[in-house]
Amino acid sequence: MNINQFKKEAHNLVDWMFEYHNNIKKYPIKSKVKPGEIYDSLQSSIPEDGESFEKIFQDFENKIMPGITHWQNPNFYAFFPANNSFPSILAEMLISTIGAQCMMWDTSPAATELEEKVTDWLRDFMGLPSRWKGVINDTASIGTICSLLTARELKNDFKSNSDGINNNRYRVYGSKEAHSSIEKAVKIIGIGSKNYIKINTNSDLSIDINDLEKKINEDINNGYVPIAIISTFGTTGTVSFDDINKTCLLANKYKIWHHIDAAYAGSVLIVDEYKKYIKNLDLADSFLFNPHKWLLTNFDCSLYYVKDHNLLTKTLEIHPEYLKSSNKKIKNYKDWSLQLGRRFRALKLWFVLRTYGKKGLKKYILNHINLAKYLNKKIKSDKNFEITCNQNINMINFRFRPYNANFKNLDLDTLNFDLISKLNNTGEIYISHTKIEDKVSIRMPIGSTFADKKTVDESWDLIKKTSNNIIQKN
Repeated sequence: MNINQFKKEAHNLVDWMFEYHNNIKKYPIKSKVKPGEIYDSLQSSIPEDGESFEKIFQDFENKIMPGITHWQNPNFYAFFPANNSFPSILAEMLISTIGAQCMMWDTSPAATELEEKVTDWLRDFMGLPSRWKGVINDTASIGTICSLLTARELKNDFKSNSDGINNNRYRVYGSKEAHSSIEKAVKIIGIGSKNYIKINTNSDLSIDINDLEKKINEDINNGYVPIAIISTFGTTGTVSFDDINKTCLLANKYKIWHHIDAAYAGSVLIVDEYKKYIKNLDLADSFLFNPHKWLLTNFDCSLYYVKDHNLLTKTLEIHPEYLKSSNKKIKNYKDWSLQLGRRFRALKLWFVLRTYGKKGLKKYILNHINLAKYLNKKIKSDKNFEITCNQNINMINFRFRPYNANFKNLDLDTLNFDLISKLNNTGEIYISHTKIEDKVSIRMPIGSTFADKKTVDESWDLIKKTSNNIIQKN
């Protein structure tokens, strides 16, 4: 493909991108393909001769698009929000066009300095401590690993980096509602999942501080070494909040590294009323959140903040001759995370922050919270449904519980799985579930870029219609 052909096809792709977003509701949200169907439809090997872009794109539309789940559809409520925005998409086009490898200041000074600037902007906007510094990773899982590695090295005077872990007696603590990536991180850093202690939760599904302190004392008395506590600011299932302020005090009392996982819900801290939940944050050690979940920045873009960045770089830095820099004052973000290679993610975040501004971003978050309150109220007033836990920020948890006497002896978990399946099979909505006190619960986070009252009403009408059909058939 020469540059003139590139120009022609690029214009065609932009037109396609416009049509895709303009007509996104016409696609079935959840792909209906069967396992192996797409694999079998593709060529068995690389073609001998190059093919035209037109033919490749035709196969993209006919063979790839049927297997795509459309996360940007405003009726997508499964898992968590993963919204993007037009400024972010446009920036991503520039990132791909430039193709910079941003591992060091020397390899693109603008990438390094823009990353420092936008992470400082968001730190101040969210109310994080002013001395903390941030780095952009691909996902929250990487930030968690970096945090726990730093906690491990700090506890043993950085000896396990060189000597390995011997006679491991380390412990890491998190609630039973904490994300699975934390247990995975504990395994990856060599501590072992048996040394990840899952703490009981309160009725609101937040971590039980008393149980946490009890487990810490038991471990210390039994010769274990507590190295880290993970607090969750917005659990995946219900967006419940651990008491960050109390946990900060507890971690400080026992001199244990304290990391806050705010992957999904951290974005809400741009709204002033939520800043009270992190007033003791400067006693903690690290914090992460994902703009690619609820702050209009397309995947991937995760921000990891640390109180003492020198501990982070001491944990991760390595200086082969071919990567040495003569300037010792500059930041080389390759030493702030696991990967050597780094994309220019700061650019899309910069585009988003400047396009929407503080007022626009606050309005965006508050719109979702208000829509969730609106839907929560509608569900509460319906005799065939029940709310299964408190409505937290933009998440509603509920389940189908028919008032009809014919359903009294039916298994409600099975009934709700049936409702979820029927809804997702319509292609007009996509929802997922969690379990609350071992009961299946439908979860609906409202976080689409284009969510509005009309969309929420349409979704609820579909849920009502589908549930009524189940009632009538029984």
